[in-house]
Amino acid sequence: MTETELRLLIDFHLLAQRQGPGSDTDTLRALDFVNQMSVPNLNIADIGCGTGAQTMVLAHKLNGNITAVDLFPEFLDILRRQAAEQGVSDRINTVQASMDNLPFSSDSLDLIWSEGAIYNIGFEAGITYWKSFLNSGGFLALSELTWKTNKRPAPIQEHWNREYPEIDTVSGKMRVLEQQGFIPAGFFFLPYESWMETYYKPMRGRFDSFLEKHGHAPEAVSIVENESLEIDLYEQYKDYISYGFFIAQKR
Repeated sequence: MTETELRLLIDFHLLAQRQGPGSDTDTLRALDFVNQMSVPNLNIADIGCGTGAQTMVLAHKLNGNITAVDLFPEFLDILRRQAAEQGVSDRINTVQASMDNLPFSSDSLDLIWSEGAIYNIGFEAGITYWKSFLNSGGFLALSELTWKTNKRPAPIQEHWNREYPEIDTVSGKMRVLEQQGFIPAGFFFLPYESWMETYYKPMRGRFDSFLEKHGHAPEAVSIVENESLEIDLYEQYKDYISYGFFIAQKR
């Protein structure tokens, strides 16, 4: 990806409520599997936080300090503004960092949260690296692109094998968690509404203004075409693929 393409992609997602499928309801549902809701002074990391929709939910529901990590300062600027508006700035610290080069000490975190982001470094690689930052008994909660069935039609299989070769079934992902020393604590698939209502429909609504803003530059047109293809594939093959929310506890 060129620098121009990256800048355009950031701009396209910058004003979105979420940078991937999900909802406040999904975040709260995942929290129900984490038995730390009433524990005071938790140390929490939200890795690949984007503009922080889920970070705000965590800040309102948990008693502790959240380090929100993202590679892009533009996203963190919006997160900080939201935190100030919602009165939770005192509980959130933002850090610009890559998720494969994090500033945490070993055994320093009670909870690692990551919605729709771990694919950037790979599910297994991410868990292998991140687990060292969790203390014993700490929780990991993340959403990850996941097959819903063992067999899929060729178009969706080929598309996602090309885009994300590490995509797997729930059992495959759970096996990785167990091999890395985690006890599965909960799982659910994100519903259709968490794809369409909070992510894809708003995205479609930004297509025209984004293209106009950037003068229909070829790179901008390519982004819209790729996102449009992804939406079409999801609508056609939603029975075969979703994001799965995995919650697990470190032994």
